[in-house]
Amino acid sequence: MQRVMIIGQPGSGKSTLARRLGDKTFLPVIHIDHIHWKSGWVERDRADKTRMTLEASNRPAWIFEGGHSKTWPERLARADTLIWLDLPLGLRARRVLWRTLRSYGKTRPDLPDGCPEQISLEFWSWIWRTRHSARVNMRALYDGAPAEKTKYHFTSKAQVNAFLSDLGTALAVGNLGIPHR
Repeated sequence: MQRVMIIGQPGSGKSTLARRLGDKTFLPVIHIDHIHWKSGWVERDRADKTRMTLEASNRPAWIFEGGHSKTWPERLARADTLIWLDLPLGLRARRVLWRTLRSYGKTRPDLPDGCPEQISLEFWSWIWRTRHSARVNMRALYDGAPAEKTKYHFTSKAQVNAFLSDLGTALAVGNLGIPHR
């Protein structure tokens, strides 16, 4: 486990899982929103996002969470582990609402400086419009991943928590080849 690719729709827990995995494994965490956005919620142009994403995925070790699906094939080729957080829309919507209210006006760690949490009808509309198509694309990536990749498909918070608990146990006994505490 040296390069972990995490995919999922908004509110699925990608950033949280990436941070928790990073804390356990000491692997550097890359949040796609740091690439997607510039300060002030200014979206980078597509070519810059692609270049920056590919540069980041060429590093020797990482936990890379998020979209920019144009680069998924290259990221998957470099990844040894693929995690798909496939949680229900209702749960994801509650999480997005809760994080918006909890962090309103503040910048979350998975966002660049100058991007304070805000209520965005455009974002909510995008979540709704892409709920089926994004899932179809993630299913295709997951199902098409080469057999040598370690793959996890989580459909509940309990599965994610069990995975983290099992990982903690594996790290404690030192059988993942990752320095442990």
